[in-house]
Amino acid sequence: MTAGTTVQAHDGTEVVLGEIGTRILLENDRIRVWEVALDPGEAQAWHLHHNPYVVLCLSTSPCHMDWLEGSPARQLSETVGGSVYRPVSPVHMLTNHGDAQYRNRLIELLDLGEEASGEPRVVADGIDQESGFETIGEVPAKVVVDEPDVRVQHVTPDAGESYTWRTGAYPALVVDLDLATDPATGITYLNPGDSHTLPTKQTQTSGYNLVELRYYAT
Repeated sequence: MTAGTTVQAHDGTEVVLGEIGTRILLENDRIRVWEVALDPGEAQAWHLHHNPYVVLCLSTSPCHMDWLEGSPARQLSETVGGSVYRPVSPVHMLTNHGDAQYRNRLIELLDLGEEASGEPRVVADGIDQESGFETIGEVPAKVVVDEPDVRVQHVTPDAGESYTWRTGAYPALVVDLDLATDPATGITYLNPGDSHTLPTKQTQTSGYNLVELRYYAT
């Protein structure tokens, strides 16, 4: 069931499915990145995910998730810089019932869902299996999701500081969590073995999420 499909709710009401996000920010044959933006009192359309996905929180507000089949609503409490990895799930919608803006980046993992291209995942010889920072000393980073398929780190450089990060034997995304950054330029896709230097900010911001597609190397 895709956007535009008419489905029936548990009470017999017919609803038309919408998109899973507000707009697409980046897409290739491996991933699709959406912006989800909900102002206070605003709700998404009913929608269905066809691919597992990662949610990165940029701006938080109390939200709840309703299910078309009538299950009790799920209350969401997210933190900026935090992340959630979800499989495909029944038709649902998200409502911002708080008094602040809610913003996230939703990354669909196309290789693991219905839209898998079937293209082989080939890693060049000589690339280290694990990722890492090209920095001596402690880096202000913590792992917020650690699953066999995906790992997400939250990095919070101090004002004026930056770090260079090298991917391992799998692609990755660097997502700028600063709301002042243009969403279209705040996402960088990296191939296995690529390096990326985090942009230096004049003030400390919410930092960056580093999203590693670990299934790629299996």
